[in-house]
Amino acid sequence: MIENIYLANVGAYDAIGTKLEALKKVNFIFGSNGAGKTTISRIIEGSGNFPDCHIAWAGGTPLETRVYSRDFVEKHFDAASSIKGIYTFGGNVEVAEKINTLKAEADSIKTKLGSLRKNLVGEDGTSGKKKERETLDAQFLQDVWDAKGKLSDLKDAFTGLNSDKKKFRDRYLTEASANVATVRDISELRDDAATVFSGSLTEAKALPSLDKSKVTELESSAILKKKVIGKEDVDIAALIKNLGNSDWVQQGRQYFDQLEDRCPFCQQNTDAAFRQSIEAYFDESYIADLAAIDKLLFDYTNAARDQLTNYNVSEIIESPYLDREAFEKDVTALRLALDSNIEHVRAKRKEPSSTVTLTDTAPLLAAVNSHIEAANQKVKTNNDTIDNLAIRKKELTSQIWKRLLEDTKAICGKFKSETDGLDKAISSLETQIEKESINLSKKQDDIEENERKITSIKPTIDEINKLLKSFGFTNFRLVESSASGFYEVKRPNGSDAKRTLSEGEKSFITFLYFYYLIRGSFSSSGGMGDKVVVFDDPVSSMDADILFIVCNLIKSVIAEMRTDASTIKQVFVLTHNIYFHKEVTFDTCRRTGKKKDETFWVVRKTSRRSELVSFGENPIKSSYELLWKEVRQMACCRFRGHEDKIVTKETEIGHGETEVHEGVQ
Repeated sequence: MIENIYLANVGAYDAIGTKLEALKKVNFIFGSNGAGKTTISRIIEGSGNFPDCHIAWAGGTPLETRVYSRDFVEKHFDAASSIKGIYTFGGNVEVAEKINTLKAEADSIKTKLGSLRKNLVGEDGTSGKKKERETLDAQFLQDVWDAKGKLSDLKDAFTGLNSDKKKFRDRYLTEASANVATVRDISELRDDAATVFSGSLTEAKALPSLDKSKVTELESSAILKKKVIGKEDVDIAALIKNLGNSDWVQQGRQYFDQLEDRCPFCQQNTDAAFRQSIEAYFDESYIADLAAIDKLLFDYTNAARDQLTNYNVSEIIESPYLDREAFEKDVTALRLALDSNIEHVRAKRKEPSSTVTLTDTAPLLAAVNSHIEAANQKVKTNNDTIDNLAIRKKELTSQIWKRLLEDTKAICGKFKSETDGLDKAISSLETQIEKESINLSKKQDDIEENERKITSIKPTIDEINKLLKSFGFTNFRLVESSASGFYEVKRPNGSDAKRTLSEGEKSFITFLYFYYLIRGSFSSSGGMGDKVVVFDDPVSSMDADILFIVCNLIKSVIAEMRTDASTIKQVFVLTHNIYFHKEVTFDTCRRTGKKKDETFWVVRKTSRRSELVSFGENPIKSSYELLWKEVRQMACCRFRGHEDKIVTKETEIGHGETEVHEGVQ
């Protein structure tokens, strides 16, 4: 069931947004045309892109939706194609009972899943055990960060962590499990830090040494020196050899195939023998050599790219010990040589019979690497100088961390004891959810398999035609289409009636079609799942008699839902028609206010925005009462200087009813 719907930045709803909340099983929504009712039905149906709108489902489990709206009418009755058939259940009692049993079992699993998910993430998806875990994490992070703040004069021990709480927390947990340093007095640590972390000496990191062998190995590939030509013992080989046009012929082969054995150069037709000669000339050995060239090109391109990328890493180019200018000059020379070699290999691929000699990049690579080696020699010299100091810094850093761990022992112990149990609970819930989800999927597969055994589109035809006839619609009826699984609307003489139906006839038959779709499906399986049903302005172009019939059919859907034995779990009724609203909401059992399973809403629209307003009772009275209510509100607003906040319009629409368009009060 839907619990809340948030609407913003769509249609008449602005960025501030508005909300349908605390929704019940039955929800009546009244609003003028253009106020935003259809937007609500489209969001429920999921038939559009509404990035700033969202629906909160009970237990985080979405249900199927059945939405009657003008979109539904256009999709199923305004198109030229046949009408999709609705599959409903036949008379196999045994299978039907089995389906009901399976569905009850599936519902039980859904209930269990809802309970598990509620325990894990809460009803809104942002609470539960996971939220508890996040809260503990956040509190622990802040606690250890605050403890570090008391050692701000020792920040050099936390280099790289002083501006990142999460990284510091992660390092803290690592130290807690691995630090074996001696616990020292904080005053002693501060005295040592004044010397060790003075900043006069810093340890340097060696530049990475790079492997250059792959590039140079590829440059000596034997395929570069090989003249790749076709088989020489073929009758056409001598001609190709004399002309020296093996590559030219090879390039023309793709066009030869496309032109269906017509020569791409002279445009003359050739015979089978000629094709055989060409194919024999360019044999498997030739193809293998081409593949070798392709592989060489691929490998060399990647090796060259990787080599240049490795020279550009921050550990190298940002090192203060590197002769940056000389290094970049030699890298540029290497890049030009590599690019030139790649072009030579490409030329070899284009003309396989040619031989290619690549530039030997070994000296260039050696020149580049010599700069790295020189920088590393400087790094070693520097580090040898401060080697003992570095060991002391490392030791002191470990001792400072140990002091911090000792000071926060109670905080860490509490965090671990609380999270250990919580982590086990979360893991258990996730395991159970996965298990029950698999069980539910299997149950749903069993339900669909059994549904396919007893579903048919014929019962729906019979029921709709029976209702049409009982209400005096005798000049058209539904029949099975020649296309399996579809309907057609026919006149008594057999002619197609779909395009000649009046608006009232089309509205009524479309509604009946939807009425049976609620309990059925467009496929031979499905239709038995729990669902939400929406009626969005279902009485357009209907006279009073048919409007009354539609009201009663909708009320029968609501009554069926209230039995709790139905697959219908929630109903929305949206309308702008006062007479229809009064009829569909009329309930002799409702004395005052509203029932526990009902909500009443009005969509109020001004020139700027639409807003959803909830009422504790049915807000729609007679048009006369509404008129005087608006007059009183207008007078009040004018007195307060806010008359621009109400927009009211009355339009007589026939059959004694009045349509009232309300604005924001």
